[in-house]
Amino acid sequence: MPPPGPAGRKSTTREPIIQESEASEPEATRRDADVTESSRANRGWWDRNADEYQVEHGTFLGDDRFVWGPEGLDEVEAELLGPPEELKGRDVLEIGAGAAQCSRWLTAQGARPVALDISHRQLQHALRIGGSFPLVCADAGALPFADGSFDLACSAYGALPFVADPRLVLREVRRVLLPGGRLVFSVTHPIRWAFPDEPGPEGLSVSGSYFDRTPYVEQDDEGRAVYVEHHRTLGDRVRDVVASGFRLVDLVEPEWPAWNTSEWGGWSPLRGNLIPGTAIFVCERD
Repeated sequence: MPPPGPAGRKSTTREPIIQESEASEPEATRRDADVTESSRANRGWWDRNADEYQVEHGTFLGDDRFVWGPEGLDEVEAELLGPPEELKGRDVLEIGAGAAQCSRWLTAQGARPVALDISHRQLQHALRIGGSFPLVCADAGALPFADGSFDLACSAYGALPFVADPRLVLREVRRVLLPGGRLVFSVTHPIRWAFPDEPGPEGLSVSGSYFDRTPYVEQDDEGRAVYVEHHRTLGDRVRDVVASGFRLVDLVEPEWPAWNTSEWGGWSPLRGNLIPGTAIFVCERD
């Protein structure tokens, strides 16, 4: 599930039901937010905003493509999970699946995916589009699967940008992977946190410290978090991977392709040609 507010040429086939939006805009701030508050806030945010998200980005995402980020890097070309012909018969966990576009693509390759998301409303969109694979509504920090249940795990902007303790999620993923199993996940490139989240020229000047790890929080009038995103430096991400029992195989920073003229929040051709927007970590379970 690429960032709120990556990529495909095929539009969704059925229009989602639009929910009513919130009455007032939340206040944006930087403050601490623990595991429980982050999980509760982001479950609510994705439930409230799933309809708008799918309407706005459904065409870019498609129904059954596997795209790693707003740049449009496609798994067909990247083969970060391995050659497509080797996916047949593999059990794959998609974390933060959204409408499960990636799981649909995996099914077409002969894999056996399970699409997991914290948001019930996002999974309703997965049902709307259709598919023969299981859908599971659960927190990535407490995966409801037995040890060694999967050969592979993947997450396109799912869970990890939004959790207060990424190692908790990574250790859970390691637990449910078979020895030697591969995890590939994409997140906002850490360098982006030093720049304003703007697609135009105003988003090209450093406005804050790259080393400030204070979470970005949107909160209601009573100070309750309604959206939380957590920053980790590139070094933090590498240390999280290694400390959680994985070996880092590759770190991919997709370049912005000439064909992609889309803007997605702070992602744009202008910024994408100058600074990286996505970091993809390719890991293997020790």
